[in-house]
Amino acid sequence: MKLITTLAVPVAALALAGLTACAPQTSDTGAKEDAKSGTLRVWLFQEVNNKPKEQVVDAAVAAFEKAHEGAEVEVEYIPVETRAQRIKAAFNDPASAPDVIEYGNTDTAGYVKDGGLADVTAEFGAWDEAKDTDPTARESVTVGGKVYGAPLFVGARALYYRTDVFEELGIEPPRTQGELIATAKKIRKQRPELYGLAVGGAYTYGAMPFIWANGGELASRSGRSYTSAIDSAAARKGITAYTSLFGDDNCPAAKCASMGGNATVTAFASGKAAMAIGGDFSHQAVEAGSVKGKYAVVPLPGLRAGEIAPAFAGGNNIGVLRSSSHRTLAVDLMKRFAGKETQAKLFDAMGFLPTYTDVRAEAAKKEPFVEPFIKTLDAGAKFVPASPAWGRIDASLVLPSMFQEIVSGKKDVAAASKDAAEKMDAAFASAG
Repeated sequence: MKLITTLAVPVAALALAGLTACAPQTSDTGAKEDAKSGTLRVWLFQEVNNKPKEQVVDAAVAAFEKAHEGAEVEVEYIPVETRAQRIKAAFNDPASAPDVIEYGNTDTAGYVKDGGLADVTAEFGAWDEAKDTDPTARESVTVGGKVYGAPLFVGARALYYRTDVFEELGIEPPRTQGELIATAKKIRKQRPELYGLAVGGAYTYGAMPFIWANGGELASRSGRSYTSAIDSAAARKGITAYTSLFGDDNCPAAKCASMGGNATVTAFASGKAAMAIGGDFSHQAVEAGSVKGKYAVVPLPGLRAGEIAPAFAGGNNIGVLRSSSHRTLAVDLMKRFAGKETQAKLFDAMGFLPTYTDVRAEAAKKEPFVEPFIKTLDAGAKFVPASPAWGRIDASLVLPSMFQEIVSGKKDVAAASKDAAEKMDAAFASAG
């Protein structure tokens, strides 16, 4: 195996919205041959601490090369923040393109529209391990009923809370969304130096569970077309619940309106908040903070006791490019990277949650801290609309702008959600 290293700004490789949705569709770059030997090029994401990932990848590559005489794999680790430009360029230039790529799961639909990903529906359907893939992870590689890759790992968010603060105030973890809001405000009142629940106006994936728990949706689908549903009565209930947490009685809008997910987790980890909505991927940051040993995690509650609010299922996938002249080999390499053995090793090395339900169950036995996140996923996580328009919607900050307009008092929920819906519909229409 050949390894190419690149200079990368360290960033977390969890699904970021694709920026290619508004780019023109590429020309036909389908391969004309399917060579059974030669060099396969692979682009994977560079992690903050990449060495453990490299070791897992190296093992998968070694097994692949042993099974395929005459085949060699060249792996390059690329920065996540420049992936959109590089992958788009690769779609247009087969000669310099890789055969296999790692990509964020919100990028799928845009990459399919660009004509860059190979349809692997038949191979995925015949793959025995694929039957254990959880439904939401499967959805993340599916566009128009066809499969364009294999899920590599999944991430979810749950409720981090300060056990010392809760014990001091004699309160229990909230069991419903109403209790969550009331508990946050109670803590703020009794401990005014703390945010009760750290929230962010730019924290789209922290807000989505409130919308989904109230029966709302981001969009509705008819065939392959989408229409915004963010201004529905149910969605507005969720928006109202989430934005009610911005104010002096919990998280002051002047400070919290601009906060994103990382900022809310940082507030919790540094001891400035009693609760936060964070991911399984936030665990290391919290452990490195001042609250180490003084916190616990439970699923984010839904409307009624015993319900879990649906969480966004983030994560990454592995796909084969249409332009690959080694399709058969590339699909096999995709399976080895995304297979059960590799996913189990990636969990041990990086903490990435497996996409297979049985492998995830084993992971929970090894590391109890992931149990709330697995319960959240098993309860029914949700995904963004499988439309190339989502990249444009996300990059244009349509939803953060809506939340910020509401918490700043510029617009009420009805007006802000109506404007957001119109922007989303324009993006859906332009995507076709």
